[in-house]
Formats: sequence, C-alpha cells, structure tokens
Amino acid sequence: MAQILIVDDSPTEAHILKGMLEKNGFEIETAENGTEGIERAKELKPDLILMDVVMPGLNGFQATRQLTKNTETADIPVIIVTTKDQETDRVWGLRQGAKDFLTKPVAEKTLMEKINAILAAA
Repeated sequence: MAQILIVDDSPTEAHILKGMLEKNGFEIETAENGTEGIERAKELKPDLILMDVVMPGLNGFQATRQLTKNTETADIPVIIVTTKDQETDRVWGLRQGAKDFLTKPVAEKTLMEKINAILAAA
C-alpha cells in the first residue's frame, strides 16, 4: 500500500483528499504547512506528496523546491494541488520540481489517474 503525504493548511481540503485516497487504498499522513511537510517527508519517506501552495510561512512552491533539491527527499514525487489556476502558476510549480499540477477542486478520477501514473513510473 503506497503512502501519500498531504501538505495542506486547510483541514477541510486535507479531509477531502484523505477520504478520496483512503477509499482507493492509500495510507495517508498529513502536514499543515510547508515546513512541517518537509520534516514529515524526511521522517516518513512517503511514496508521493500532494502539496498545497497557499500556506502560512513556507509556501508550497518553496517547500517543493526544498524537497526536490534535498538528496534525502529528491526521489519523492510531488504533485501540487492548489486553487491557483493561472498557467504561470502551473509552469512555476513544475519548475520547482513538481511532477504534476492540479487545480482544486480536484476530481477523484483525475487525482487517481495522476497518482497512479507517477507511482507506476517511479
């Protein structure tokens, strides 16, 4: 069973994502901000990270960049899941090292397709 770390400061968003993922057989851990997300990623070594962007302190772009540049966590794929829907946000997120970029609200089918494709390629 693959483990996924959800990094999101919204309890509601984290709960929705967690529900979708658990229903599809994933083990879920959560973090409430970018700094905690990096710490949890180093500690847990999850198979994949779902990263929000707009969070207090370290935002999702900064956290993704730190994760993908750190040798301890560089091999953990990150999918950015955010309300930011501009093409520039998508391009910037991918340039930080994210493997994919999804806009909230996320359809369960789309989320599962993206996660399964990335995990299959890993």
